[in-house]
Amino acid sequence: MPHQRAAVRPRMRGTERSVARRAELIAIGRKLFADTSYDALSMDDIARQAHVAKGLIYYYFQSKRGYYLAIIQDSVADLVTFAASGRDLAAVDRVHRTIEGYLRYAEHHQAAYRTIVSGGVGFDTEVHAVRDGVREAIIDTIAEGAYGRRDISAPARMGLLSWVCSVEGATLDWIDRPGLSRDLMRELLVKTLGGVLRAVEELDPAHPAPQPARRDG
Repeated sequence: MPHQRAAVRPRMRGTERSVARRAELIAIGRKLFADTSYDALSMDDIARQAHVAKGLIYYYFQSKRGYYLAIIQDSVADLVTFAASGRDLAAVDRVHRTIEGYLRYAEHHQAAYRTIVSGGVGFDTEVHAVRDGVREAIIDTIAEGAYGRRDISAPARMGLLSWVCSVEGATLDWIDRPGLSRDLMRELLVKTLGGVLRAVEELDPAHPAPQPARRDG
């Protein structure tokens, strides 16, 4: 029995160290790939800037492409979780909360946001698919807030997709050229979303735009 216990405990510590080391490498990679294109960074460059042996990166990620995909997927998980918070709120409030969360994430995690939205996505269809997954997650979150469901019509989905794509470009410009406060940027995006939702309602009355909350006396 004592021998079994002694064998298990080091293995658990090793697993924890591996998870922490992998997370550390991903955090470093998020910064590296946000500032430099995928093709411009060799594995030797990455290892040198990360202050690790190149073999360690291969051990955890098998290849530079595997490393890059892990970075993108990690960034995506953070963004989607952050933007989708506030499920217990009223519909209109939830839309505000989602946009606020999205902007707050972009503002405080600029390197990760750039990696998700424009970090070399054109070179790899798998990375492109990951970015599309972010868009679908944001569309689902907005649809739940606006309509109370994710299963929406084609016109409604296309309207929300067009809005999300415009938000990506506007948010990139906002973090690159700060000028608007986050509050003002949020209100601008909320109002443009309102325009999209009203247009969707005109084309598909089964998807009415949510009404602003009434203020009592």
